[in-house]
Amino acid sequence: MNYFILTLFDIILVLTMLWLAWYLLNTEDIFKAVVLFISFGLLMALAWVRMRAPDVALAEAALGAGLTGPLFLSALRRMNRTRKGERRLDSDENRGKDPKTGPKQE
Repeated sequence: MNYFILTLFDIILVLTMLWLAWYLLNTEDIFKAVVLFISFGLLMALAWVRMRAPDVALAEAALGAGLTGPLFLSALRRMNRTRKGERRLDSDENRGKDPKTGPKQE
């Protein structure tokens, strides 16, 4: 009975990961894709635990969900900020230009 429950759990885990990966790759919303990527990383860590590789599971959880996910969210926040016309990192290339008329005439 215990073996049947674990096998059923593994099948559900694999099907959920496949569905999550498909949905992640086909979504139009970038924020949703990042959240799904973090969720996929956590489920992948659980799959590594089920395969008796706790060291790989720990690395997957730390890097996949704990480091890469927040970096993606930070990059997404910066992308949204530059679209709204707020401060940009490469503001030197806009120096001396009037936003309405183009470059200044000297």
